[in-house]
Amino acid sequence: MKKIFFLGECMLELRAIDGTTLNQAFAGDVYNSAVYLKRCFNSINSVIVTALGTDAISQKMRHCFVEEQLGTQLVFAHAEKVPGVYYIETDEHGERSFTYWRNDSAARKVIDFYNPTVIDELASGDMFFFSGISLAVIEPNARAAFWQSIDTLKAAGVKIVFDPNYRARLWQSIEETKQQYALAFQSADITLPGVEDLQVLYAVESVEDVLAHLSNYGINEIVIKNGPESVLTLADGQLDRHTITPVENVVDTTSAGDAFNGVYLGARLSALPVSEAVNKAAKAAAVVIQQPGAITAKTIFNRAMADT
Repeated sequence: MKKIFFLGECMLELRAIDGTTLNQAFAGDVYNSAVYLKRCFNSINSVIVTALGTDAISQKMRHCFVEEQLGTQLVFAHAEKVPGVYYIETDEHGERSFTYWRNDSAARKVIDFYNPTVIDELASGDMFFFSGISLAVIEPNARAAFWQSIDTLKAAGVKIVFDPNYRARLWQSIEETKQQYALAFQSADITLPGVEDLQVLYAVESVEDVLAHLSNYGINEIVIKNGPESVLTLADGQLDRHTITPVENVVDTTSAGDAFNGVYLGARLSALPVSEAVNKAAKAAAVVIQQPGAITAKTIFNRAMADT
């Protein structure tokens, strides 16, 4: 069975339904990707790597991981920390605004749980996925240990996958971000940037600009997402542009890129060609943005994806 590890943070999502009611769910960029991969490719072992607390919300979150059939062997329990929380509102175009409470998040301590047994487990995977948010959430004094683990995984033949997913408020400075992203791109076998992720950092304006910037790193597989317009891929030296059919009924764009990432990686782990992987991933993203919240109800998602 193929296996992919997703390192990052899962949070409590609070979404406004009306003026007085909040809907509670669990979400986070790499968690969302892990869920959508597993829903589309049940034969792949999709494993979440994170730290929770020992509180009631953490217990419910862990139960949710199990319900989504994610591997939980690397979900650690911190005795003093709790999960982060975010509140989301969407406008009439489905665009989002967030308020976060994550300074005391257990996920910031995840690297503290790394030991030789954990590294051996990670080295048993086919892929290891992390994002710019994963990097930002890791405490700065733990990043050296993280990069050492990445070197170990690469040496073991694990494919390293990086999605920049830039969130300015999580970083101390642009210089800090660029230094960490340079290390990530140098390590990556696959990267899945969006154009807007890199605009602030590198003054890129197009998929061609992103490709030119990333050409400095020798990444084997580059998948550049440009919203509803197109996806540009460079894999094994072959450059392709994939047309995306825009969605007319956009409800909530919260995890469109996350769904795309998870399904694309699942398709590639299943030996599907790049074009089929992009088509399937774009379909998943289209389904997700027509529903509220980061995680679409399983019955709705599975029904919509059944013919792809």
